[in-house]
Amino acid sequence: MSTILPSLPGMSTAAGASDRQKLSAVAKQFEAVFMRQMLAAARKTNFGDDLFGSQAMATFDQMQDEHFADVTAQSGTLGFATIIEAQMARFVQPQPTADEAPSTAGKGTGA
Repeated sequence: MSTILPSLPGMSTAAGASDRQKLSAVAKQFEAVFMRQMLAAARKTNFGDDLFGSQAMATFDQMQDEHFADVTAQSGTLGFATIIEAQMARFVQPQPTADEAPSTAGKGTGA
């Protein structure tokens, strides 16, 4: 499994991360993308107030929405990432720990 948006601050995973850690990071990234889409749709509403309707203000609003979405997803405030991770975790194979790893010491060929 690979990360979707590795450039999101605080949401990338290490190269040696387990599948569960990668799933958690991707779920948070999905929540951030979802939040961005919700905020963008909310910004499209126009109540006739074009006082600050410049391109610079639109860019600032977009950057503000992206930051808000990233912070919200990272903090887990809405809980979408937790729900997505819980649903998808059943498809991830559990990683054996060092204590659970099968040992070949002391095993013969069975002859």
